[in-house]
Amino acid sequence: MIQREKKSYHVYGLAVILMLFTLLIGPIQAAEAAWQPEILVGLSSGQSQVRLSANVPTVLRSSGSASVLQKFKADTAIAIAMTNGTITVNGTPLKVQAVQGLDLIAPDNRNLAGQVTTINGKNYRGAVRLQNRNGRLTVINRVTVEEYLRGVVPEEMPPEWNMEALKAQSVAARTFALKNRHRHVKDGYDLCALNHCQQYGGVAAERTTTNQAVAATRGEAVVYKGQSIDAVFHTDSGGMTENSENVWGSSIPYLRAVTEVYPHTQAWDKNITADDLRTILARHGKPLDSLKKITLSSLDTTGKASADRTASGRVRAVRFEENKGQTSVSGNDLRNWLGLRSTLFQMTLRNDVVFITGYGWGHGLGLSQWGAKAFADVKHMKYTDILSHYYTGTNLKKTILINRGIKHVIIIGL
Repeated sequence: MIQREKKSYHVYGLAVILMLFTLLIGPIQAAEAAWQPEILVGLSSGQSQVRLSANVPTVLRSSGSASVLQKFKADTAIAIAMTNGTITVNGTPLKVQAVQGLDLIAPDNRNLAGQVTTINGKNYRGAVRLQNRNGRLTVINRVTVEEYLRGVVPEEMPPEWNMEALKAQSVAARTFALKNRHRHVKDGYDLCALNHCQQYGGVAAERTTTNQAVAATRGEAVVYKGQSIDAVFHTDSGGMTENSENVWGSSIPYLRAVTEVYPHTQAWDKNITADDLRTILARHGKPLDSLKKITLSSLDTTGKASADRTASGRVRAVRFEENKGQTSVSGNDLRNWLGLRSTLFQMTLRNDVVFITGYGWGHGLGLSQWGAKAFADVKHMKYTDILSHYYTGTNLKKTILINRGIKHVIIIGL
């Protein structure tokens, strides 16, 4: 089970610790105590003009600067454009051209969580950053982590699902976001708004149940030996999740294969002619003069590994035989080349047609979303137990982050 840190201090001891901590960092304002890390989410690029407004008074600043370029009242319509290398605001060139970009944000950054910015007609919590990239604008949402999750969780898991599954998804999404900050640093932001990172829909995506799940797990993250994990997840494991080395090539101790409530879930099939398969293989450097036989052991998800299958039943490699020889292709490559839902499949050749049947959806690592639903619905498991099942040997810790002249002061487990 994922453990929360217990309140094991005596009242006196806890009071002393808190007093010493207060002396260390000085008085803390309420807004500072509620501080949380920000995420820069890339929304779009290559824009010549961006239409903006905000629900609160805002200022326009050069990114990374405290100096104010312009001030705006709440709900003011603002059009920022890039024309021949010059930035204009409502048609007027800026007197100071921002080299690093522009931020439209509440005057006090500590109020970022309460700001809602309309960007080209769509609402996002937090502020907006515009960067000049090759004479065009890249649009970035500058948002606090908890508010970001409100637009992520309902995009990643159906909001009508069991609350315990939604809580597990919330913690996984929060942990993934914190672990993968700076994933798109070369693009000028942390995470994209697509499946490459996490699907993010802004305010329009939010639902009451998922907002409740995010709030109920506020600040909670999954850690392994004190460090945040790469909390990857997928749609459905097909009956058993996978070991990381069989997907990524490296063994990660908390990404181990585990069983599910139900075997053989999310069945799918795909057929392709032998000639079309040969064309695809040749395109990827695996030419065949013909396709005479496909060698692959029978599909089994009982946890028995074989030469061509992993312990979860996923395909390690398939052997294709031709007139003059044979070639072998990994299951991961076939999944990518043929657009298969998973590597948990069976392949047979009949009458020059390749019949592919399989189970599951996704890479099979970490949390299975449909599996989490089954554990919550059928086994009545709490989200803490769901997370500990999918992320082996991990703990759940609640983190309070306070910003006062230091980068981060972290108290875990209070």
